[in-house]
Amino acid sequence: MNAQDIRNRYLQFFEERGHKIIPRALLTPKEDATTLFTGSGMQQLMPYLLGQDHPEGVRLVDSQTCLRAQDIDDVGDNRHTTFFEMLGNWSLGDYFKKEQIRWFFEFLVDEVGLDPSKIYVTCFIGDEKNGIPKDTDSAEIWQELFAEKGIDNKIVDLGTADNGDKLGMQGGRIFYYDDQENWWSRGGGIEQTPVGDPCGPDSEVFYDFGEELHDEKQWGKAHPANDSGRFIEIGNQVFMQYKRTESGFEELPNQNVDFGGGLERIAAAAINCPDVFKISVLWPIVEKLEQLSGKKYDFSPGDLGYDTMPDCWMEEMKSMRVIADHLRGAMFLAVDGVKPSNKQQGYVMRRLMRRAILKAFDLGVEHNFVEEIAPVMTEMYRDDFPEVKASEEEVISVLVKEEKAFKQTLRKGLREFEKLAEDGKVTGNEIFTLYDTYGFPTELSVEEAEKRNINLDENWKEQFDNKMQEQRERSQTAAKGTFKGGLGGQTLQHKKYHTATHLMYQALRDVLGDHVVQHGSNITEERLRFDFSHPEKMTPEQIQQVEDIVNEQIENDLQVSFAEYPTTEATGPLGALGQFGDRYGDVVKVYSMKNPDEPEDKRPFSFEICGGPHVDHTAQLHEDGKRFKIIKEQSSSAGIRRIKAVLQ
Repeated sequence: MNAQDIRNRYLQFFEERGHKIIPRALLTPKEDATTLFTGSGMQQLMPYLLGQDHPEGVRLVDSQTCLRAQDIDDVGDNRHTTFFEMLGNWSLGDYFKKEQIRWFFEFLVDEVGLDPSKIYVTCFIGDEKNGIPKDTDSAEIWQELFAEKGIDNKIVDLGTADNGDKLGMQGGRIFYYDDQENWWSRGGGIEQTPVGDPCGPDSEVFYDFGEELHDEKQWGKAHPANDSGRFIEIGNQVFMQYKRTESGFEELPNQNVDFGGGLERIAAAAINCPDVFKISVLWPIVEKLEQLSGKKYDFSPGDLGYDTMPDCWMEEMKSMRVIADHLRGAMFLAVDGVKPSNKQQGYVMRRLMRRAILKAFDLGVEHNFVEEIAPVMTEMYRDDFPEVKASEEEVISVLVKEEKAFKQTLRKGLREFEKLAEDGKVTGNEIFTLYDTYGFPTELSVEEAEKRNINLDENWKEQFDNKMQEQRERSQTAAKGTFKGGLGGQTLQHKKYHTATHLMYQALRDVLGDHVVQHGSNITEERLRFDFSHPEKMTPEQIQQVEDIVNEQIENDLQVSFAEYPTTEATGPLGALGQFGDRYGDVVKVYSMKNPDEPEDKRPFSFEICGGPHVDHTAQLHEDGKRFKIIKEQSSSAGIRRIKAVLQ
């Protein structure tokens, strides 16, 4: 099975077992600005794992696109990527360990076709101090499953990963580790579990790619939690079994299952190849790069008279991996509406693209190549992700435009570098200026300086790092108070500004017209920011009208409530507002803001699809005598205006 087959069969497999397929969340979370990107399949499900009812029921399944920008420097080996898909299934108080473990094992062995003798698993060893027992339930289920396939099923206690490095496998198939390896909570280990939070043991599943990938001198003895690359985690089953209280840990009355499995890694296991770049959603990109560059990704050094692959050839392989991963991530960011910029998600997208373009230079590909790679990527996803097909032309255009712009930047940067080099030594401060002002890559500055013979200040790295640290500190200061969103940002002030945003949206439509459509928002504890479609600058009179309407509705003390509706009903006959470009599941949550004294059949002042959070009634926004005030109205982009407003 290739990766596309595995994804579709996984969804079908769990749908056959009573699960509802839910759409993937955007790569850019709307309600949680504590993170720039959706980094796991669990992220969109957290409110429901914490107790909120999901509109689709208690059994759910999806394939979630994820991006982890923190892994960007690790890309280049055979298994790290910034962009990946996480297969996920959940039980919200329904089935538990017995069903989950058996189903996942059946999927891997009977559906995907993995050799069960290459599968190894880990379980939680328990914590005596906190009264949490060893997870013998999971281990015994695994023993039974391996026995059914005629596979050895010895259980070994390793405790810690360090112990494993010293003791090794000991003939084991099932391994017990401590909370650093096999415990889930939002805080990390057992002691870091926040009071009031659900938590519990997890059971991880590993695939053995072969003893030849493990060097005992470098890594110690082999075992699943070792980092050598022999064992690759392909799935993690979290059993939310407990809740931390002030006095310790108690069992939850409704216990949840959260499963996440890496599609790319399962696909690599399916072809018994430790290199994820050989799978069907990455290899076509590599093949196109081979064609464009005239370089080979994969060959045997022995065929050319070498014992090992020369460093230059290894670097070419790494370059192809970086390009394939980064452009794939940039493509999906574009699908989800992100455009390259110098801020937040746009900055990461720009960084991904620029690193890919620089690596193409290393391969000798200096012509515009993205327009040849982009269709290869969209072709791999357009059948399974309708949004890719729908936005294909625009996505390719965004990527190609950024490549052309960056190549202009490179030319400008080189000209500026020439000026600096003429003046003598190139310092870290100058390298930072080129990087910060012109987007000129640091490695190119160093390379150009070295071409001019010791022209590079010997302390350039320290100087550059000092400048970078100053910039980080400025950014942290500027970002202080950024909306925490979702579970982490439900302070009263956040709720006030979120509620004010709904009131202002409707007021804008009342004053300017129904062409006004939301194009994004950002909320902190200090202000709200709102982007909307409107062809011209608002007049002072219009701004005053919007302020008056919002303050009037706050004084009316509208009651804030929500109800769930079928999406077609909410967006159709009910006429609920929704953010432009959103994709919804079959059921949505709609917030109403209405005067409780008015007839029930009268339309609420605000009726909008949203996930929350909000105050209970609008008069809370005028506590302490504060009033709603628009402090700035300006252009955001062509045809899009931006408002910043406060309660003061």
